[in-house]
Amino acid sequence: MITVNNHTISESDILHEMQYHPANDHRAAMVNAAESLIIGELLQQRASRLKLTDHVNNGSSTLSEQQQNDLLNQLIKKEVFIPTATEQECKHYYNQNKAKFTTPPLIAARHILLAAPHEDAHARATAFTLAEHIIATLVQGADFSELAKLHSKCDSATLGGQLGQLSKGQTVSEFERPVFSADEGLINYPIETRFGYHIVYVDFKEDGKQLPYEAVKLRIQNYLNKKVERKAIAQYIQLLIADAKIEGFDVNVSSSPLVQKL
Repeated sequence: MITVNNHTISESDILHEMQYHPANDHRAAMVNAAESLIIGELLQQRASRLKLTDHVNNGSSTLSEQQQNDLLNQLIKKEVFIPTATEQECKHYYNQNKAKFTTPPLIAARHILLAAPHEDAHARATAFTLAEHIIATLVQGADFSELAKLHSKCDSATLGGQLGQLSKGQTVSEFERPVFSADEGLINYPIETRFGYHIVYVDFKEDGKQLPYEAVKLRIQNYLNKKVERKAIAQYIQLLIADAKIEGFDVNVSSSPLVQKL
């Protein structure tokens, strides 16, 4: 049993609340549910003192997660000053994190897939040998499209192996890493993936370009403001906890589902 300023939160309350807090194990779900109920009760009590009754006198002894969020926003607006990011802070963040603000690199490529199950060592060895032979043939001037139609087990074979324009995240990682790091032209070794071996020709490559500050200013400002807001929320809830008499539970504000989702 848990008490919050003499208000009792029963085990049955916690068990009922658990359905809204899925977790990896039963104990974690119970902890999340208990924290949510405790924080909801503290918000409800504080709102009563401040006569913020929109979500308090709703005929229910507990608040839903959405009601907690709404009520907390009212309390924060009334009791906490949250500064907004300045131009100087935004520019400083941009200058320190320029790599985050670039356009994605793009490539256009063709491939020939020599399919081989990962668990079939003989098929893998055969595919690798054939891949090396095809690469040697291409170096000597063979037509990539014709070889793709003849050997490739990918649907792109009918298009001469054309994969079209690709950005990062569109292919499996073991294919993406070597292809995006390669120069334009034929990659002179077979690329192994879970599907088999690939012979790849990079037709076009464009590295990511730096976005100017003005293009990302609003995104940075929103990010920094949200970061400050989350800190203010955690501090405010911590103050409510510090002023309360809570028995039967030790609240961890930083891990509270309510704080995490705001």
